[in-house]
This record gives sequence, structure tokens and C-alpha cells, in this order.
Amino acid sequence: MIELVERHTVLAVVVGSRAYGLHGPGSDYDRRGVYAAPTRAFWHLDKPPTHVDGPAAEQFSWEFERFCVLALQGNPTVLEVLWSPLVETITEDGERLRAARHAFLSQRLAQTYGNYARDQLDRVAARRERTGETNHKQAMHMIRLLAAGAHVLRTGEVLVDVRHLRDRLLAVRRGELPWNEVTAWTADLQADLDDAAAGTELPAEPDRAAVDRLLTEVRERNLR
Repeated sequence: MIELVERHTVLAVVVGSRAYGLHGPGSDYDRRGVYAAPTRAFWHLDKPPTHVDGPAAEQFSWEFERFCVLALQGNPTVLEVLWSPLVETITEDGERLRAARHAFLSQRLAQTYGNYARDQLDRVAARRERTGETNHKQAMHMIRLLAAGAHVLRTGEVLVDVRHLRDRLLAVRRGELPWNEVTAWTADLQADLDDAAAGTELPAEPDRAAVDRLLTEVRERNLR
């Protein structure tokens, strides 16, 4: 399985704190990638894996088709791969994937980004109620997701680098911002996300036909 990543990666990027502009000297390198399994491999009973961990620590890759399916669903973690400013590996198929990245965007992002953020908030709140402790890092990412959701709905571009919010976000992560201020900021961002959703010019659905053409072309090229 590791061979698929080592030999067939079309796009590999750095995500996480280093891509967000929130890293420190000891921050990890979180890597995400996309590999295109050889087309003939799908002709066997045992299909290629849809994802692979490794070979490096904090590295995770998706097979091309699985990546496209998740991106069409508006998965924020997956979409960040297409907008990360820290590209480590890219082939012609990777270039084509990046060039088609706007085809994955749609109005459903209001729901996916909002749901991801609310899930994070619910987990933080449940832990506070259960133990009295706050997962400040989780709270920070909840806020980042809400800000990113409003941004993509307004601009049609996925927000990865959030250095303009760095000081305040890091204050949340360090637990320096009082919890009532965190929840107030969250409420403001949720309202902003709703406002962005109401005025977005993104299409109601992603362009599945364009993504399907891209996938077919990749499969045809990898058959030769």
C-alpha cells in the first residue's frame, strides 16, 4: 500500500498549523496527499485501498476517486488540500486536480463547515460539563472552521492561511481568552456564516460532471 503513495502520488501538501500560519518552532508537519492507483489495479477482485497512512509520521493520503467523492461532499479537511499554500509534490494530474478545485464548491458548504464547527463545540462543551476541563485546541479549530466557512461562501476560495487571526486564535488555544468571550466570538461567527450563506453566489450543487470528466481522464491516462 505504501508503494501507492511513494510511486503514484499526484498531489502532496502540508496542512495543519504550518499551513494555517499558527505554527511554532516545534510544530509537526501534517501532510495530506492524493494518489492515483493504476487503472488496471481496479480490474482485480481486491481493489486498491481508498486511503493510506504513512509512510511518514502525520501523513495521510486518499486515492484519487475517494478524494473527489469527499471533496464533492464539501469535506473541509479534504478541500484544504486543494488550497494549501505549501505544496510538496505535484504532477500533471495533480495540476489538473488543483485547476478543477472550484468544481467541488457549492452552497452545501454552509452546512458542512457549520456542522463540523458545531460538532467541535459540542465536544468541548460536553467535556467541560463532564470534567470541568476545556479542550482549548479544539475550541480554536471550531472558530477557525466558522471563519473559513464564511470566507469560502463569500469568495469562492477556501481559507487556509489564517495569520490575520493568529494572535486571537492562539490566545484561545492557550486558554487565555475567557470562555464567555470564546462563546461570544463563536456566536458572532455563526451569524456571519449564516449571513454569508444567504448571499453566496456559489452554485446549489457542485459540478459533478466536471469532476467525473477529470476522474475519467485520469483513469484513461493511468491505463497506458
